Amino acid sequence: MSEHDHEQSAVTGAATAAGAGTLYIVATPIGNLDDLSARAGRILAAADLVVAEDTRRTGQLLQHLGVRKSMLALHDHNERDRVPRVLAELRAGRNLALVSDAGTPLISDPGYVVVREARAAGIAVVPVPGPCALVAALSAAGLPTDRFLFAGFLPAKRAGRRAELESLRREAATLVFYESPHRILETLDDILSVMGENRELVVARELTKTFETFYAGPVAQVRACLAGDPNATRGEFVLVLRGADPESAGAGADGLDVDRMLRLLMAELPVKTVAKIVAEATGLAKNALYQRALALKGAESE
Repeated sequence: MSEHDHEQSAVTGAATAAGAGTLYIVATPIGNLDDLSARAGRILAAADLVVAEDTRRTGQLLQHLGVRKSMLALHDHNERDRVPRVLAELRAGRNLALVSDAGTPLISDPGYVVVREARAAGIAVVPVPGPCALVAALSAAGLPTDRFLFAGFLPAKRAGRRAELESLRREAATLVFYESPHRILETLDDILSVMGENRELVVARELTKTFETFYAGPVAQVRACLAGDPNATRGEFVLVLRGADPESAGAGADGLDVDRMLRLLMAELPVKTVAKIVAEATGLAKNALYQRALALKGAESE
């Protein structure tokens, strides 16, 4: 079976738009260009249009491959506006390759709206697997991998970040986060505050690149290592945090569903009062519960 036949067989049995092209979701290197698969290279070379989060960065990758392609920029700020153009190209029978800045598209990167709309329109969407920072970090961290929860980037503001961490404090699965260099130390401070100084943490920096580094140990120790290394706050980070011990895991004290408690009480009481009551009932931090309650209320009003 040829590669083309294999790609088409992947959509056998699904209702596909007659004469439409295929949308390929192509994983690209997160640092080391040798990690680009031969299949990904062939699909990028054969695509009629490359849909890229950053056309300049993708242009460098295409130059490395020795190919020139028409590109269409698609990022967080214009994705919904780009959907009609992308669907029109696909309906016209053109094959498109969707790529992000680096790694696997849609994993904390744009593309969800386009993929969802393409599938709804009966257009074949084919993944081309490859590099992914969270999987790379998790595979080398030495923490449990039978269950993990990827939470992407934590909120930029401290109150929201701590509220999110508080909601995950009793999660038994290994936790994985992305973080930027200018927030890494603040985020570690918040993890230390919410999760405790002895929770096991692995921080992976500059994965697959020349200065790839892993910092491992209790949260307090890892935080001290990064603070003492003048190069440690450069590059991109993946944080892999051991889940809660089985005896302390659960939705809340005594196995209570904290979010459900907050929602039920907010139907009758002010948010500040709700946070105080739930804090007394569960032993969780009142400020974190207040921020969580606000987030829940905001999500319900959208």
